[in-house]
Amino acid sequence: MHNDSMLPTLRPGDRLLLRWGASVRPGDVVVARHPWQPGLLIVKRALAHRPNGWWLVGDNPRIADDSRAFGAVPAEEVPARALLRLRPPSRTQPSRLRSALEWVGSAVRRTSRPVGASSRPAPGPPFSDTQP
Repeated sequence: MHNDSMLPTLRPGDRLLLRWGASVRPGDVVVARHPWQPGLLIVKRALAHRPNGWWLVGDNPRIADDSRAFGAVPAEEVPARALLRLRPPSRTQPSRLRSALEWVGSAVRRTSRPVGASSRPAPGPPFSDTQP
């Protein structure tokens, strides 16, 4: 199961190189257990550490399947940090060479970024009382 909550950083089909048990810093892309469905692993960005856990958000502000809906996630429920994203080659390019060159330029990317570097707009009024 997937949704578009991490667009544009992650797209369906992307692979992540994870470090299990790694310390998490604000701005990191992490894997967490969904608070309401413990068997479901989710990928979100760690925005802030609070006394009751990590405030996790998706990079797509239109999808609120994150801490705006379920609150902070306890630190022990965030078992891994993403180190790299690997994007598979696109099959829609008319030229194999062009496709390969575009893939090389965008396939492997670091997933973390400083929290202040986010291009994500602030959540709208429906979630203003739950912002970090």
